[in-house]
Amino acid sequence: MKSFDELLAEAEAADVSGWGFAWLAGRASEERPSWGYSRLLAQRLAQVGSALDLDTGGGEVLGEVPRFPPRMCATEAWPPNARKAREHLGARGVQVVETTAADSVLPFADTSFELVTSRHPVSPNWAEIHRVLKPGGCYFAQHVGAASAFDLIERFLGPLPQQRRQRDPQDEAAAAQAAGLNVTDLRVERCRLMFNDVGAVVWILRKCVWWVPDFSTRKYHDVLLALDEQMRGGRPFVAHSTRHLIEARR
Repeated sequence: MKSFDELLAEAEAADVSGWGFAWLAGRASEERPSWGYSRLLAQRLAQVGSALDLDTGGGEVLGEVPRFPPRMCATEAWPPNARKAREHLGARGVQVVETTAADSVLPFADTSFELVTSRHPVSPNWAEIHRVLKPGGCYFAQHVGAASAFDLIERFLGPLPQQRRQRDPQDEAAAAQAAGLNVTDLRVERCRLMFNDVGAVVWILRKCVWWVPDFSTRKYHDVLLALDEQMRGGRPFVAHSTRHLIEARR
């Protein structure tokens, strides 16, 4: 294994744009929910004439779908990701609309889509999702759940009891219902995350900047050094992600 300083320097120099995680190959692993979101997404997109993918990232997940409906749109708020999504999806006829993080209104007319999808949306606006769905249309998504990766986050920030209660699947389902959607499916799973070297930890914290908002290798040098010593001793750092699959119909 490379030295502690070499691992940090390598991870700090690595590209974290887009929403792919190939850089972590051999360094970290994550269990996937049993339902297979990409497969289910492809099935649903093949059955509709219009669809919108929210918070599409660099288009990595949507790009795996073999067949798009005649009208396929996507939104993304982070400019580097929006550019990647256009490069990735534009040639296949997908309209990628760059929004802003402060946008509360989707830039589409009422009842525009038969299907609205998302893998790990930032903060679903249920009223807007209801508005852009056609009557009988469906929202189908995989969300990040409560206290996801908090084993790692709290290693840096300490206990976060209030934040642990955020993104509760039952709360999100209730909010969808309150906006006029009928939740027809809600499944929850807890998945294992394993980090094999400290570079993987640095890289993921650079990519998921909301996990430890003030992260820097200098500020958290001692925490990172302790993790490095643990992993060099043959004990990978294990955390857990939570995911829920939600389907709701207008």
